[in-house]
Amino acid sequence: MLNNWLKIAFINYKKNWLSTLINLFGLTIGLTGFMLILMHWNDEESYEKWNPKKDQIYAFQSYFKPDNTYGNNISIPVVRRAKEVVPEVEDYVLFNGSGIGLKMTTKNKTVYQKEGMTATESFFNFFPFKLVAGSYKNALKGEGVIVLSTTAAKNLFGKTNVAGESVKFNNKNYVVTAVYELPNENSQIKPDFIINPVEQIKNDEKNWGNFNYGCFFMLKKGTDPIVIQQKLMKDIFEYRAKIDGKESGLNVQQYLDLYGPTDSLLTPLDKIKLHAKASWFGNGDFQTMMILFILSVLIVVLSAINFINLKTAQASQRAKEIGVRKAIGSTKFSLVLQFLLETFMICIASYLLSLALAELLLPSFNKFYDKEIKMNDWHIYFYSFAMVILVTLISGLIPALYLSNFKAIETLKGNFARSKHGVWLRNGILTLQLIISSFFIIGGLIVNSQVKYMMNKDLGYSGKQVMMILFNEETPKPWLKYERLKTEMKKIQGVADVSYGEAVPGSGRYSSSNMDYKDKSIQGQHGSMDYNYLQFMNVKLKQGRWLNPNLASDTINNALVNEAFVRKFGWKDNDAVGKKIRPGFDTKDYNIVGVIKDFNIWNPKSAVDPIIFFHYKETEWKRFNVYNIQVKIKPDDIEGTVKRIKNYWQTNVESGYPFDYYFIDQKFAKTFEKYQKQQILFTILNAMVLIVALLGLFALSSLMIEQKLRDVAIRKTLGASDKTLIFGLTKQFLWITLIAVLLSFPLSYYLMNEWLKDFAYRIDMPVWPYILSLFSLLFLTFAVVSIKAYQATKVNLIKYLKYE
Repeated sequence: MLNNWLKIAFINYKKNWLSTLINLFGLTIGLTGFMLILMHWNDEESYEKWNPKKDQIYAFQSYFKPDNTYGNNISIPVVRRAKEVVPEVEDYVLFNGSGIGLKMTTKNKTVYQKEGMTATESFFNFFPFKLVAGSYKNALKGEGVIVLSTTAAKNLFGKTNVAGESVKFNNKNYVVTAVYELPNENSQIKPDFIINPVEQIKNDEKNWGNFNYGCFFMLKKGTDPIVIQQKLMKDIFEYRAKIDGKESGLNVQQYLDLYGPTDSLLTPLDKIKLHAKASWFGNGDFQTMMILFILSVLIVVLSAINFINLKTAQASQRAKEIGVRKAIGSTKFSLVLQFLLETFMICIASYLLSLALAELLLPSFNKFYDKEIKMNDWHIYFYSFAMVILVTLISGLIPALYLSNFKAIETLKGNFARSKHGVWLRNGILTLQLIISSFFIIGGLIVNSQVKYMMNKDLGYSGKQVMMILFNEETPKPWLKYERLKTEMKKIQGVADVSYGEAVPGSGRYSSSNMDYKDKSIQGQHGSMDYNYLQFMNVKLKQGRWLNPNLASDTINNALVNEAFVRKFGWKDNDAVGKKIRPGFDTKDYNIVGVIKDFNIWNPKSAVDPIIFFHYKETEWKRFNVYNIQVKIKPDDIEGTVKRIKNYWQTNVESGYPFDYYFIDQKFAKTFEKYQKQQILFTILNAMVLIVALLGLFALSSLMIEQKLRDVAIRKTLGASDKTLIFGLTKQFLWITLIAVLLSFPLSYYLMNEWLKDFAYRIDMPVWPYILSLFSLLFLTFAVVSIKAYQATKVNLIKYLKYE
């Protein structure tokens, strides 16, 4: 029996070779896309899975209800009180620096070691890296100790067994207490050296409002993190509000609304890469991942739709076969199994081809996403094979049931070809396919428009030819270094101007605090700067005046604010000038002397935050945070000027350190990369969908028109023109396309509007993508179907009329 089924299957594959190839092609493309996106998702979800304590470790995030925002920072008193009053909290680790670079000296050499991190002494209780030398006990306790990775140990000493050795940096000697080996598995936390910021913690340990640290909590096994979040709110944030609120005359709720946090969120360690609302180590993009996954599934669905359509369209060719088999005793169940086997054979062939194609495309996919994914995870094979079984059942079972329900007497008489049930099924499934195709066209055009809008939007500043040079971490009095360099670097040939600013577009640095005015408080960024910085960046003044170096008050307590700052307080621009605010970073009032137009620091997806700009000498501690010098280069010899600046820097400024610089406009342009990749992927998926849909339409129209060749021959004999015949054959498909596109409009509008909601700067929903989708699909449908319709008009009349 099985042998007989296989023979019948191969006969039908050969007879309908075009539809067989289209089914193979569509399913192969769909399954390949599904596999690649699944591998990408699986890779993103695999971060921190290596950690044996991952089920107990949670990343802390704060929530601020008035702004509906999340933060990834915490203060030391909050953490310590949590350990004291919440019994489910076993331990915590704090960190406030990652990606640090330091020039380190050993007995034999000096090395600039990158990728360092500061963390408190319980770090290795949370991240039990493989110990190579030394001991983790007290490894980070107190000052003067450092722990190295095997990579750093080899860099500094040429070997890994270096516990007890000495290394010098920041004019201090440090003892290596342990050497560890970093995990090969995916992890965001892979420091090459770790030191404990003991002195900084001492300075911050009594400051409730100094949210300078990231934190992981270790909870007791079986603890519900929701319960801990509630306890953090009640026993810590409300406790702080009672203490600080009394002094300012505010009740608990008023204090929390003004200064927050109003809630917290604990995210499991192995979920922070993709699911954390805010993360110290960078956020993933789960929404985009879901969109890509759904789109890849839709392509597989389209392929399955092609299969169903083509199988049902071939019904008339197999009607007599089914009638004969039923007449000789075949059951409905055996017929269903036979048709499922035929479908499975196509699906399994597509699966094998898709495995080969995915392996072939994987290097390019890895390069696109900067990953090192390998096809060695059984989950990929399991889920993709499960998709094959699902496609087999969906695309095989519907035609199988449909065909097995033929009545033997009617099929043997040859009357089945005119069954209305078959027509309605094919037309309904074709409509669904065209709805999906229309959505892809509309979505692709809107994504392209949004990305172009962001890239062409006026950002409110000009970073062209502005070179950002970072200071090393060891500079003891960085503001004095900046002031000396400012004078000297202006003399370098090709340098047009020099300045400093804390809030730099594309830098990723962020420092903020509360800004108070009477009974209202907002959260605002800090923008310490040199007097000329805003003019240096071509930012526009909207109201008031610039800071002036000739006015003593401008180095004491005068400041400028941006439009977002003014809006947040509900003022008008002219009302803001002259107002005195109390920023959380200082103990004195600041007088607003000017309002500048907003300029974008993060990326065009994000709204511009409120920012206060002031001279770096106005706040005593801010001068110690001067971390860069910015140089505007004349356009006539940029390459030569960069070489002269580099030579000067490495000879006279930071010998032995890497020359760490970038151009601001190029750095900011990198914030677009994620959206440009979305645009490219959507375009590729769009092309795949259209190809699969149009090939399916061509095959379906071919089969359906072939069934009407006798009608065409009769009408042509009666005098119908080729033009009339072509239009008559394509009219049905054009009506289906029109209905499908119109049905896709509300779905496309809703989904794309939801996508656009995530962008602070977004296009208005355009009409032209919907119109273009309608006309392009009508044109493509007509073009595809009319090819076969034109061939039908050249039918051999004698062949189809000789028995009439």
